[in-house]
Amino acid sequence: MSKLTKDIIERIFWTAVQAFLAVFIISDISNLKAAGIAAAAAVLSAIKGLVASKVGNPESASTVV
Repeated sequence: MSKLTKDIIERIFWTAVQAFLAVFIISDISNLKAAGIAAAAAVLSAIKGLVASKVGNPESASTVV
């Protein structure tokens, strides 16, 4: 597994966890809806990571060079 793939997977995981906890703790949205919001945030994180690898360092999901 490449360094970029590991980086993107880690970012997807932590984005999903953070989004789920933020929605679940702060609002009264059900677990299923919170999970859906977390999944949407994770998908956006994956897209951002792929785009960032084309903009910045090709071995990183960061936009910082």
